[in-house]
Amino acid sequence: MKRPPPKLLLPLAIAGVGVLGVAILVATRPEQETRTPPEFAPLVRVVEAQPQDWRYVVRSHGTVAPRTESDLIPQVAGEVVWISPELASGGFFDQGEPLVRLDRADSEVDVQSARAAVARTQSEFARARTELDRQRKLKEKGVASQARIDDAENAYRVSEAALSEARARLVRAERDLARTELVAPFEGRVRSKDVDVGQFVNRGQAIATLYAVDFAEVRLPIPDRELRFVDVPLRVRNGDGAGGGEGSVPRVRLHAEFAGRDNTWTGSVVRTEGEIDPQSRMVNVVARVEDPYGRHREQPSVPLAVGLFVEAEIEGRTARNVYVLPRTALRPGDPMDPSAPDSVHVVDAEGRLEIRPVEVLRTERTQVLIGAGLAPGERVSVSPLQAVVDGMAVRTVGPETPS
Repeated sequence: MKRPPPKLLLPLAIAGVGVLGVAILVATRPEQETRTPPEFAPLVRVVEAQPQDWRYVVRSHGTVAPRTESDLIPQVAGEVVWISPELASGGFFDQGEPLVRLDRADSEVDVQSARAAVARTQSEFARARTELDRQRKLKEKGVASQARIDDAENAYRVSEAALSEARARLVRAERDLARTELVAPFEGRVRSKDVDVGQFVNRGQAIATLYAVDFAEVRLPIPDRELRFVDVPLRVRNGDGAGGGEGSVPRVRLHAEFAGRDNTWTGSVVRTEGEIDPQSRMVNVVARVEDPYGRHREQPSVPLAVGLFVEAEIEGRTARNVYVLPRTALRPGDPMDPSAPDSVHVVDAEGRLEIRPVEVLRTERTQVLIGAGLAPGERVSVSPLQAVVDGMAVRTVGPETPS
């Protein structure tokens, strides 16, 4: 047998030692232990659901307007001889208070002339009545003719009509004399004045603009879908329930920044306007605030000035035994399926998450009202989760009872 060359023995020896070393390492290696990786459960914040009574609030906004606004218009012509100091822009006045006086000279002359005419026609009427009686007596004696009787009766009727006309002229002259003094038709405030002493004004000429201050009104638009949350007076006659008593009409709280601070006024909804806007689907309700300028209050108050923009909160109906949760607790339904209900994530005592369909009564800015689908004391997740599987394990922080 031919022996291999010496130069090949060394590599073969090294390869044999390597194989032997690997075999020894494999034979003497420790047995590998198999471990299951720990399960990772997401951390969620939960609140405790408790039923409570909740009063709905419908929010809106609007601008304060006067209940009544009209022009001050003289019914007779004349020169302005006196103006009330209150007849200035921003001035206040009471109902029946004199505001403007016109020159009375011509009206007084007209009254005297009308009185004289009444006296003259009264004398003529008395003479005509006496003559008619005399002619009738003569006819009974067979002395007077029928023609004289007819003339006497005609003269009587003419004088009677003339007396009635003279008395009517006197009434109008006296009324025109009284109209030389323009008085306030209501308790109010002056918006603008367009007259001064010495100016001649004509009948029907507007000389000032006034508005009432016994009430202020605010026109508040609300969506028609919000009507189910508030008892607006849809069938109440205008003026009924204006006092805003308990159980009659909804109360309204108005908020605005005025005089450098936040202020609140209280009023009531007194009527609903007759139309629904076909484009915005808004219904306009009118809120009324009594004595907006505080003229009849013992304590001074910030006025609810005409033209002020206010935010309104209309008190609605009271919902019984509802669950008030943070809005982040609500999980919207499938947008592709309108019939799919909204849901919340309920965490049970074992830390398992359940996707629970619920009845959503109303969604507000920061809260959601649940009518059915929950039980008292259940924990509801308010944390967002990327992927949710019914029955998945979660870790919780809480519970916190929603306020």
